[in-house]
Amino acid sequence: MKFTLSWLKDHLDTDEPLDKLADKLTMIGLEVENIEDKAKALKPFTIAKVISAEQHPNADRLRVCMVDTGNGAAPVQVVCGAPNARTGLVSVFSPPGTYIPGKDITLGIGTIRGVESRGMLCSAAELQISNDHDGIMELPADAPIGAAYAEWAGLGDPVIEINLTPNRQDCTGVHGIARDLATADMGKFKDPTIKAVKGEFPCPVKVTVEDATLCPGFALRLVRGVKNGSSPEWLQKRLTAIGLRPINALVDITNFMTFDRARPLHVFDAKKVRGNLVVRRARDGETLLALDGRTYNLDPAICVIADDHGVESLAGIMGGEASGCDENTTDVLIESALWNEINIAQTGRKLGINSDARYRFERGVDPAFMVPGLELATKLVMEMCGGAPSETIVVGKAFGDDRVIEFPITEVKRLSGIEVPQVEMKRILNHLGFMMAGAGPVVKVAVPSWRSDVHGKADIVEEIVRIFGVDKVPETPFERGEDARKSVLTPLQLRTRRARRAPASRGMVEAVTWSFITKPAAELFGGGQRELEVANPIAADLSDMRPSLLPGLIAAAQANADRGFGDVALFEVGQVFRGDRPQDQLMAASGVRRGFGSSEGLGRHWSGSAMADAFDAKADALAVLAAAGAPMQALQIVPGGATWLHPGRSGTIQMGPQNVLGYFGEMHPRALEALGADGPVMVFEVILDRIPEAKKRATRAKPAIELSAFQPVSRDFAFIVDRGVKAGDIVRTAQGVDKKLITGVNVFDVYEGKGIEDGKKSIAIAVTIQPREKTLTDQEIETVAAKIVTEVTKKTGGTLRG
Repeated sequence: MKFTLSWLKDHLDTDEPLDKLADKLTMIGLEVENIEDKAKALKPFTIAKVISAEQHPNADRLRVCMVDTGNGAAPVQVVCGAPNARTGLVSVFSPPGTYIPGKDITLGIGTIRGVESRGMLCSAAELQISNDHDGIMELPADAPIGAAYAEWAGLGDPVIEINLTPNRQDCTGVHGIARDLATADMGKFKDPTIKAVKGEFPCPVKVTVEDATLCPGFALRLVRGVKNGSSPEWLQKRLTAIGLRPINALVDITNFMTFDRARPLHVFDAKKVRGNLVVRRARDGETLLALDGRTYNLDPAICVIADDHGVESLAGIMGGEASGCDENTTDVLIESALWNEINIAQTGRKLGINSDARYRFERGVDPAFMVPGLELATKLVMEMCGGAPSETIVVGKAFGDDRVIEFPITEVKRLSGIEVPQVEMKRILNHLGFMMAGAGPVVKVAVPSWRSDVHGKADIVEEIVRIFGVDKVPETPFERGEDARKSVLTPLQLRTRRARRAPASRGMVEAVTWSFITKPAAELFGGGQRELEVANPIAADLSDMRPSLLPGLIAAAQANADRGFGDVALFEVGQVFRGDRPQDQLMAASGVRRGFGSSEGLGRHWSGSAMADAFDAKADALAVLAAAGAPMQALQIVPGGATWLHPGRSGTIQMGPQNVLGYFGEMHPRALEALGADGPVMVFEVILDRIPEAKKRATRAKPAIELSAFQPVSRDFAFIVDRGVKAGDIVRTAQGVDKKLITGVNVFDVYEGKGIEDGKKSIAIAVTIQPREKTLTDQEIETVAAKIVTEVTKKTGGTLRG
């Protein structure tokens, strides 16, 4: 919800500074998200006059301008590339050191093509006050030279944006916000009585409501002989300030009423309406070309306003283009109605429309303001467009149900811990529009029509406390007792939470898939047992409990690919089922990468490709295990994996052959074919329950990480070895040369081909040497390097590649 300070002061007589008003709004529950003060942001920009504009000696499109800034000093030289820069032009000048918001730069003294420039003449786009960037701004000749531009242009009206909770429908209008601030002693609330506009003739258009549950109330009035031109400047400025585009006076009035009084209205061009109006459910096959230019397909769940021609408006959401008002409108029907909140929300979601009217109607509007809102809108139409009004037609109820709550005043102390005098309670409630009667321990409180969210005693306590001061609620510590507080989450819950963060940090997107899959898919992943069949499945393809998360993830990846999004990286953390015993229900973390869904941050990768591969899946699995607290130094990577993985492009992660933690690699083509998916697809799955618990015996605390003050050194080695030698053996051998100095060994190249003997291959590694106590000399580094070469060649039978 956005509004300007001057707009607020139309309803609140206050001299309080802006920052104090903003703080108070947040304290009473109307959180201020942003304040845009253009006068403050544009303070350095001043009005200046170009006293000469000469052609740049070294550029055809540039001019050298001498600019009078109005400060009494000598003219300033500015190099300008705008096509409209000329002698005598009055524009906006920014001196060096000024921040230019439209360019996100801070201006300095520069030399452009050999000519010094000591400032800038600005366009409207560079000041972010419009999208006009074709030339520098042109101001009237009588604009005061040297004056602050923002102050002269009337931009000194800050725009305040607040974040409303769904229950505060009364504060979707500036009028309601002012009421809350006045109650909080920020000024005096202005709430003049709205006088009825006397009708001069009967309204010729009748209204029928077929279903009162969809439309409890409907008010309509005709105004003849209007002249629909541009709205007044003050109204255009209000709408522009909050991001709305002025259209014409009639439409601008309805937008103003929406934001000023939280009362959405709709105006029909009366000459485009055929016959009478009926509020009904849409019929199958009906469509509407709405004011947003889109055509919507309707059904009986949608409430509409129709005439003899057909649907003219989506009730409470958006009008139709056929009956919209334009510059030729002379007769206008003004509609003010009450709509069913649930139906408005359902219709908006179904059609994908997020209009300002929907935002308010689905939260509930003031039913008692339906007719006064129509009267106020009529008054504005007559003031701006002229015309003669008809009498008002009202169908249904023009007011809401009365609500009176019996309220024990002790509830304030019981629920909030604050002692609030009963006199102060009454003052707060009366200023908010409630009526409090009685002086005993239990009083009666009448709820105003604009507060449909207040239903019980706790709601009234909330109203009193937020105005009296949430900061006055005493800090009361919980009784902890003598025993230390135990962790709320179990070790598995903590492990699951950390396991979710790891793949997300590697660029993967979390998915939630069905816990049930088809029997063939279950059998493919080791399931399909009779005890895991669902007795009464909701669908034939959801017949078995899943033994793995991968079938669901692969199906989701394929669904994305079928819709043109083939490059995906998805993960899920959830339960898998390997039997009907409790211990057979395991917590797994799985992920899939397809297409260019390669992980980021891999650094130098031997494959040189951005396509996801088995090493991405391996890195994902290891990242999850590390985050979940697995002992990484004890993990073993064994070639090959489950039957559903490619035998030559997969691996198993284990802590000995008896404790397999998971698998990673490329899906087998036959498995993908059985799942109806296209490949290649890289996957991983680890079982979090199989990670051993950390030992709880007391040990000396060690720092989480040891940082060295010395620069690390990186050395690359390439070894020619037999084709059967594993890269992991070379890595482990190099790491074992000096475990204190060598902090990292990575494979960055594997090569077979020209220049390498048959049966041989070249494996290149990057070794990071991190000094701890002093900077190493060249001789010391060479000693470590020589030892690495010696150990690797000794244990692998390879040679250092020249």
